[in-house]
Amino acid sequence: MQLGVIGLGRMGGNIARRLMLGGHGCVVFDRDAQAVDDLAKAGAKGVRSLDAMVQALEAPRAVWVMLPAGDPTEETIMALGELLARGDTIIDGGNSFYKDDIRRAKALERRGVSYLDIGTSGGVLGLERGYCLMVGGDAAAVERLDPILRTLAPGAGTIPRTRRPEGADPRAVEGYIHAGPAGAGHFVKMVHNGIEYGLMQAYAEGLDILRSKNSSDLAADQRFDLNLADIVEVWRRGSVISSWLLDLASQALADDGKLEKYTGEVSDSGEGRWTIEAAIEEAVPADVLSAALFARFRSRKDHTFGEKLLSAMRFGFGGHLEPAAK
Repeated sequence: MQLGVIGLGRMGGNIARRLMLGGHGCVVFDRDAQAVDDLAKAGAKGVRSLDAMVQALEAPRAVWVMLPAGDPTEETIMALGELLARGDTIIDGGNSFYKDDIRRAKALERRGVSYLDIGTSGGVLGLERGYCLMVGGDAAAVERLDPILRTLAPGAGTIPRTRRPEGADPRAVEGYIHAGPAGAGHFVKMVHNGIEYGLMQAYAEGLDILRSKNSSDLAADQRFDLNLADIVEVWRRGSVISSWLLDLASQALADDGKLEKYTGEVSDSGEGRWTIEAAIEEAVPADVLSAALFARFRSRKDHTFGEKLLSAMRFGFGGHLEPAAK
């Protein structure tokens, strides 16, 4: 099949490369002309404008937008909606807010253009490993683009098969699903990222506890000088908490046990916040996910006014002094 790809950053470029390796044709566009030229050398057809992309694609066209959520994605999708024809499809493979997807799908439907929102997980390793895809939108468009989705997905691989009921959707085993109507794909990916925050925070806190077991605040016979790299490596093998995230942590610790090139200031890309907003709307408790998001906020500050107030209150009721500066 043929697919247009807009946005050739870390994921967009590799999506095009994986598709070409799978035998598909790609027409690519990015504001960075060098990124376009690099993909053209790999076999893609490079273009310099959205209009040129539409002209280069055969009907019915499909264009995958892989841009930062917000204005860049919004403006590109709306511009494409004016250029494409009835029967064409726009795909947002980034991390847009699912309510924006619902609105866009309704607007494009009036022009006869299908809209798919695809939550895409796999990061910079997707070219080799494949991408876990969570798709929302029109079922007919999803079916038409199945060859594209199947190529991008990781496939069943060597993961042990779950005992699934007869008639279960086989696409899930291959690494992609049609989650539901417009917005459903990005909603599932949003919660996926919220869970990711919680998992990462659990690993971070656990390893901090292990690292601090050699603290001078502990009795001498209770201090352990633990090798974190070895601990994480052994947890990868047969442990119930093994995961790809743990694989990444293991490699990071093997490379630099003190993680000296990192400051510890942790960003969030929005999906964690949206997940908590959804939990509030649904009145669903989300203690761990909320705490994980707030921990990221905390990582960006030294000491907050609120923490100073805590110290002041502790001194007021009990004369508790703050620890001496180390």
